[in-house]
Amino acid sequence: MSLPDQQARPFNTPIESGLRLLFVLDEAKGEAFDLQRLVSYDYLLVHSGDVEGGPASLHPAVPFRGGELLVKRELVLAGLDAMFAKELLEKKFEPTGICYRATALTGAFLKLLVSAYASSLRARAAWVVSHFATYTDEMLESYMTENVGRWGAEFDCLTAIKELEL
Repeated sequence: MSLPDQQARPFNTPIESGLRLLFVLDEAKGEAFDLQRLVSYDYLLVHSGDVEGGPASLHPAVPFRGGELLVKRELVLAGLDAMFAKELLEKKFEPTGICYRATALTGAFLKLLVSAYASSLRARAAWVVSHFATYTDEMLESYMTENVGRWGAEFDCLTAIKELEL
């Protein structure tokens, strides 16, 4: 039984993030990614519309959503750990650090998820992996850094226009 002051968080949980990244790792076809790349990919997966020419975003546009990147690292790490505990991904120790890769169970598990949201995740995971495959870690970090300030900033313009109309 939960305490009255504890509320269930259906969104932005480690499980949700971990599940999303299973789609990415499965789409990577055996390639391993480090935590920083997966943090970026998780953002790009749900906010794909922020990328010019990208598919529509899965999640609604919210003000200052670029700030998600600042707090997403621990959430993503906890999600990856939860998926690792269920043997849905593996950790690979590389000279550059820990990398994550899909296991034989990943694809089989994901085939069980047949909702419209799961189909949308599959499509966007394929887009993220293919679109950013040629980016080195440094290039991806630079891309994210250059754009994070403007993602969600369109709400500043709307607020300014609304204030002018008053």
